[in-house]
Amino acid sequence: MKLRNLAVAAIIAGAVACNGSPAPTGDRAMPLSPSPLSATAAGAASAIKAASARGRQDVLVNMQDACDPTTFNATLGPGTCLRNGGLQFDRFIAQLTRLGFVGPWHFAPNNANVAVGQTFVASNKGGEVHTFTEVADFGGGIVPLLNDLAGVPVVAPECTALEPDDFVASGGTYREDVDHAGALKFQCCIHPWMRLEANASGQ
Repeated sequence: MKLRNLAVAAIIAGAVACNGSPAPTGDRAMPLSPSPLSATAAGAASAIKAASARGRQDVLVNMQDACDPTTFNATLGPGTCLRNGGLQFDRFIAQLTRLGFVGPWHFAPNNANVAVGQTFVASNKGGEVHTFTEVADFGGGIVPLLNDLAGVPVVAPECTALEPDDFVASGGTYREDVDHAGALKFQCCIHPWMRLEANASGQ
């Protein structure tokens, strides 16, 4: 297990800029910080209801993780994890290997009913970089080893066309307008088990 962890760390570290900012890969910017449902989902759902009651168009989504800065930064480089306490990197890899997901890494809520004209506002409440990417079908992300451990080796095509501003640092937000009705799917293109499904109704 120790050798496997080192191999995972080496591959992830190759995709991570030491300061947590995008690292160039070919002609595209690809950052990485390895960075799913808990009581926070109930809080986020309450926030959505409160926003709706005030007539706001925003649909609030929290991007969560529980990285331990000491072990994540030691393994993947300074600035990978910007939070206090959390799950040690070896335990993160062990849980992902065993379960195919790591519970604290999730979107809250993970499902929603929305309307065309509303806006998702995804706020990164964790310590790592995440994306909130609309996909036609759920799939893998930009880190092959995390995809393999999560059981999603086929990459979602949308994750191969990310722009630098698609990456949301700790404390940052990302806005995505709901511009069409139907079933919507969003995932993190770094941690592909982080998902949200929504049903969008017409105006």
